[in-house]
Amino acid sequence: MNTPDHHSTYLARTVAAMTPEGRKRADELLDQLAVAGRSREWVVRFALAREAEVDAGRTDTSADEEVGDRFSEEELDVLTAGFMAIRDREQLDDVADWANAVLALLADERAKLKRAR
Repeated sequence: MNTPDHHSTYLARTVAAMTPEGRKRADELLDQLAVAGRSREWVVRFALAREAEVDAGRTDTSADEEVGDRFSEEELDVLTAGFMAIRDREQLDDVADWANAVLALLADERAKLKRAR
C-alpha cells in the first residue's frame, strides 16, 4: 500500500526504532542539510521538522507539518538527493531505514506537486 498514511506510519516506526547512536547521527546529518539548504527556507524548515521528530523519538511533534505543501520541484530534488545519499551510504541501519522512510514521504510530496499542475 503506497498512500501518504502508510508512509507516515513507516516514518513513525523508523523514528521510534532509532538507537541513541542513530538519533545522534541523524541530528548531525540534518544539521548538515539545514546548512547546505540555508538559501532555501523550506528545505531548512523540513530539516528542522525532521530533527524535532528524531529528537523526540516520535513523529507527532513535528514543528511544521505543512512544510511539504510548499516545496518547489527544485527543493524536492535537493531533499531527495540528500536523503538518497544518506540511505545509500549510511553505515547505521536505523539511519538508512529512516532516510528511506523520509524518501517515501518526499515521493508523496512530488506526486502531490505533479497533480497540482
